Amino acid sequence: MRLALVQAKIALHNGESPIGAVAVLGNQVIGAGFNRKEVAHDPLAHAEMLALRQAAEHLGNWRLKGVTVYCTLEPCPMCAGAMLQARLPRLVYGAKDIRFGADGSIVDVLQAEGFNHRVRVRGGVLAEESAALLQQFFQQRRADNYSER
Repeated sequence: MRLALVQAKIALHNGESPIGAVAVLGNQVIGAGFNRKEVAHDPLAHAEMLALRQAAEHLGNWRLKGVTVYCTLEPCPMCAGAMLQARLPRLVYGAKDIRFGADGSIVDVLQAEGFNHRVRVRGGVLAEESAALLQQFFQQRRADNYSER
């Protein structure tokens, strides 16, 4: 999870929402990403999506058997759907996302009974550190917006 926080700090440094993710197989990081929506002008450039894509490329397979994704924020429905599509066995995340969360905050995509796969989830890991980065980012954005008036 600490490596996901490093990715989130890179996003923060680049003016992006500070969300980071890493995909791990055994003790090896096989994918990593941080939010790049602003710089890439891409609504799909979420940290989790980038980490999942790298992991699949590393494995040469879209099925991410044995992989755990660590992310600083509860995934959105798009990212949760991608995790289901990838047959991701396990997700560990930090802070809850009360606006877009797909692990029960808004919807529960990862455990929905209609799908043929479920992701084992552990939330709240280093949640305070993850939330602090997000709070810092949004406080700075509000301050910047206020000073532009």
